[in-house]
Order: sequence, then C-alpha cells, then structure tokens
Amino acid sequence: MKLSIIIPVYNEEKTIAAVIKSVKDARVNLEKEIIVVDDGSKDRTRGVVEPLIDNTLRLYSHDRNMGKGAALKTGFSRATGDVIIVQDADLEYDPGEYGALLDPILRYGADVVYGSRLSGGRPLRVYMFWHKVGNNVLTFLTNIMYNTTITDMETGYKVFRRDVIKSIDIKSKDFTVEAELTAKVFKRKYKVYEVPISYYGRSYAEGKKIRWYHGLTAIWALIKYKFVD
Repeated sequence: MKLSIIIPVYNEEKTIAAVIKSVKDARVNLEKEIIVVDDGSKDRTRGVVEPLIDNTLRLYSHDRNMGKGAALKTGFSRATGDVIIVQDADLEYDPGEYGALLDPILRYGADVVYGSRLSGGRPLRVYMFWHKVGNNVLTFLTNIMYNTTITDMETGYKVFRRDVIKSIDIKSKDFTVEAELTAKVFKRKYKVYEVPISYYGRSYAEGKKIRWYHGLTAIWALIKYKFVD
C-alpha cells in the first residue's frame, strides 16, 4: 500500500522544511508520496521546498492564493496513494502520530479517520478559548445534524481511503473545506473513526490564519451539504 501526504501551504517559509523533514521521518509501514501544494505564497516558501524535491516529494503551485480548499483539491487530484492524509504546514500537528491515525484503516476497515485534538490523552497547547468554543459549537451542530458522536470536526488531521476522497467533489476554496468534507463524509455514511492526537496550536502572532468568520461559513456548509452535493 502507498500513503499520500498532502501538504497545502501558504506563506510558511519558516516551518515548511521542518514539516517535510518530520513527514519523511515518520515511521509507517507504507510507501510514502509527499505532495506539497504552494497556494500562491508571497514569501520564500516555494524556494525552500524546491531543493527538497526528490523521488518521494512533488511540488505543485497555484499562480495566486486560492485557499486551503483549492489547495487540497489540487493535492487530492494528484495523489496516487491507497490512503491519503492531510498534513498542515505549520507544525501544529505531529507526523509522528501517523501510525495511530492509520491504525483504524489498516486494522478495522475504516473509510475515514479524524485526529481529535479534544478527546484527551495527548498533549494539547492551552490557548485561544474562543476558538475552542467555536469548534465545540460546530462539532455539536455536526452531531445533531448527522447523528454522530465526533469530538473535533474542524481538525486538520483527516485521513481518507483513496476511493472515498476521490468521490468527493470539493466546492469550498477556503477553510470551509473542513465542514464540507465532514458533511459529505457523514451524509454518505462512510465508516468514520476518531483517534486522539497532540496539538501544538499557534497564535495569530505566530502565523495562525483561520478567522472567526470562517465559523459562520462552516455552519452554512454543514447545512448546505446536508441537502446538496
């Protein structure tokens, strides 16, 4: 089996090399394919990545910034792995936990795995109360609408079987993609597992990009994709 790791990146020249190294060093018993999608970065992100290209790493670039959803759509379309994982480029998530994320797929036949920052048992940076409130609201709404028991629908660590993610036509171009993917996965009754993960969240001063209004678009996406594809 092959594992495709999709890394959407925008203006992360300070962290992208460390993330790529961590991904390459992650111990998994699968062949790895790393796909970096530079979403129109205005800093040196592309220049940092280009020297790292080898037989396991490919780089695709957007001419302008289009958003995380657009970057993921590009990455998913290029992926050839049997299992596909999304890896953020900002050091908030630890590739050393790939084994735990892959386990439900390899052992229990899961279709999708969510890495939960909020289910306990793993290190979690203590910060940004209102972000947690917003995530809890979105997760609660998800569980009501889709009759699920998920604890962290906005997590950046989502793992998919290839046929699952290839069947989803992503419409969202920005961070709303997290809600869209969640809505479409649960609407289609895929077998979803959740595992606890560590989370080393960044502050806005450290480069965090998601904003409060993305919560409103996420609510709309959860409602919209309940009824349309």
